Amino acid sequence: MKTLNVTLAAMALGLAMGTALPSIAATMDGMEMTSPAGAMKVPRPVPAEVRKIDAATGKVTLKHGPIGNLGMSAMTMAFPVKDPAMLKGLKEGDQVSATFDTVDGKATVVDLRK
Repeated sequence: MKTLNVTLAAMALGLAMGTALPSIAATMDGMEMTSPAGAMKVPRPVPAEVRKIDAATGKVTLKHGPIGNLGMSAMTMAFPVKDPAMLKGLKEGDQVSATFDTVDGKATVVDLRK
């Protein structure tokens, strides 16, 4: 951003003095084009172990690895599932791949595969 401000200031000065600065105006070299540190990360599957299934409430307790897109470290925690049908056929101790995202402000399992 500093480069852009300096470039704009140099262009304005050049225009005020009646000189052209085509090399500065025509390039974006030196401009930072990366995402900010707090940018949202893409949800990715996380290895997990099923610890408890509560079909009545649509929740599953998982011992999971780090969830990068939610900034969550590895732990054991109960999560709501986006689609309760994902719980069918699961049993305690199953090794799964879980994808998490925020749904209605809550960390939620949006995909769950054996």
